[in-house]
Amino acid sequence: MTTGSGSPYLDWDAVETMQFDWGFIKWITAASDAAPEMPTTGIVVLLPGKGHARHNHPESHELLYVVSGQGEQMVEDDAGRPLTRQVHAGDAVRVPRGVYHSTLNTGWEPLRLLAMYAPSGAEEALRGAPDFRSIPSGRPAPYVVPPAG
Repeated sequence: MTTGSGSPYLDWDAVETMQFDWGFIKWITAASDAAPEMPTTGIVVLLPGKGHARHNHPESHELLYVVSGQGEQMVEDDAGRPLTRQVHAGDAVRVPRGVYHSTLNTGWEPLRLLAMYAPSGAEEALRGAPDFRSIPSGRPAPYVVPPAG
């Protein structure tokens, strides 16, 4: 996110929102910013009952911090075995470079995560996802509560 005049304050309305079938991401900082040495940092919102599929980031480590909600986090061990744990607000998860992982919202409310990639750049791969849609800066994300049942 470009801060314009060198201001230390970041403007949420100045960046796009990435929309997927499972939720949204809004990047606070990214590789394309004026300060590329910063890690990519963003807020991820997983809708109730939704999650993102098993994937990895070959070039970046990832740190996830659960801001609110609850979910199921899977991170594979060195032998490729899935290690699954329930996570909730206050939990953090380290995902080393190249390790497969996934997250599923198991609660009734949105699961909000603070996600960080180091080094930055892994966020650009998301643009190639088949369900990726870009919501231009300044426009709200069309959050829709999934139907019951």
